[in-house]
Amino acid sequence: MRSYFRLKLSIILILFALAISFTLSTTDHFRLKEQVVSHHQNLIRQNEETVQYALKTIEKAYHLFGEHIALTMQKHSLYLLDLYDRNPNFDEWDFQELKNRFSMDVYIIDSANKITHSSYPDDIGLDFSVCCNKLSQVLNERRSSGGFYHDGIDIEQKSGRIKKYSYMATRDKKYLIQLGYSLEDEDIFKQFNFLGTADELVQKYASIYAIHILNTGGYPLGKPADSSYLSPERRAAFEHTLRTGQPSEVSGHWENEPATYHYTRYSSEFDTGTTKYKVLEIVYTDRELQAVLGQNRNAFIYRLGIVLLITVALALVVSRWAGKLMHLAYHDSLTGLKNRAAFNELLQNVLAGNRGTTALLMIDLDNFKLVNDYYGHDKGDELLRGAAQCICSSARKHDIPIRLGGDEFVLIMPSATAEEAMKTAADIIDAIKALTEADLYLNGEKMTTSIGIALAPVHGADVETLCKKADLALYASKEQGKNRYCLYEEGNGR
Repeated sequence: MRSYFRLKLSIILILFALAISFTLSTTDHFRLKEQVVSHHQNLIRQNEETVQYALKTIEKAYHLFGEHIALTMQKHSLYLLDLYDRNPNFDEWDFQELKNRFSMDVYIIDSANKITHSSYPDDIGLDFSVCCNKLSQVLNERRSSGGFYHDGIDIEQKSGRIKKYSYMATRDKKYLIQLGYSLEDEDIFKQFNFLGTADELVQKYASIYAIHILNTGGYPLGKPADSSYLSPERRAAFEHTLRTGQPSEVSGHWENEPATYHYTRYSSEFDTGTTKYKVLEIVYTDRELQAVLGQNRNAFIYRLGIVLLITVALALVVSRWAGKLMHLAYHDSLTGLKNRAAFNELLQNVLAGNRGTTALLMIDLDNFKLVNDYYGHDKGDELLRGAAQCICSSARKHDIPIRLGGDEFVLIMPSATAEEAMKTAADIIDAIKALTEADLYLNGEKMTTSIGIALAPVHGADVETLCKKADLALYASKEQGKNRYCLYEEGNGR
């Protein structure tokens, strides 16, 4: 009973403590994880805001102080229109001289949106309908309109240089005259270089591989245009962000290292042309994030293991302590036998599970009070311990000896015949007789043993009935002269 109780209590305590500890540790782990992830996301967001602010600043500067550039481009475009009216043969134009005069590159775009002539030879043959479908559609609209248009910040595809472009159709609508002005030579650009800001952020944060501003064609500003720059997956994410304005991410590789590509749309407050929208691309690694999360996970496992060990240790200590209390509650402190508190439950369990005959022996030490009177309680206690030992040594291995209190004992014998019960009773009487006979002088009296025997289910199938019948048999043995046993019989008046 004691070991079963301790085991059950230990399991309950361990499970309860483990549930609480696991809940608290898990909550703390996920809270830390959320903080780390949030910090990483904030870092990406701060980089976005910094670059966007730099881009916005330079656009605002051009809006406030660079309006003369657009007016100058319009003036030069009108001059070129008049030149075309006088001489529509571009082969006869001196494009290098025009570039030197305007400090701008001059491009001629035909009706198929292909550059046929230019002061920048590398761009001759560039077909916008092939490389830049969205721009090609805009060029068709501008050619039909015939008005003057100028965009904001864009790139020269071959070199990647930052430029501002303007467009104006010839009066016969056959061509577009494009001017390209390099912004990198301007003091405004040098003062508010957003590309430098992006590079500084990359140098500052080890988790950031690169920061790019992509035009509507998906080409990074400041780098030569490369149609293979965006993989199909990244192209899809870029187009989604450009079209919807919703941020998107895609996994990939950066210089053979796993990386994440994060895309955010930038909408200019000052640019109304084709360059109004750009996409900010941040290439980053979550290696540090995963390392921190791994450390947190290991710390969580370590803390949980420590808590588990402490919990098990405490549970064992508590169960041992509670087991001792349980033992004291159901055991006699003098003899070590089960006590009266355990008797009813034990007998009830035996009766419920026993398919044969159960014998109950009521044992009483006659004249035990005289031992205490003549020899004192120490001698009486010694005699009780000796009597308990006699009962245990006479009983079978699976029998259950119990001290009810004082000089009263019982012996529960599961699956026992009447003959086995009577033999055991006789052995108990002989053993106690041998223990007391030589030592005790009680002024002519003797300490004897009387035993009453009742059998279940013959004499009763419940605890109360069986105890009553065994008690009647006990008194019958006393009346018959003591130092004997008596098996309960109906009609014997007891």
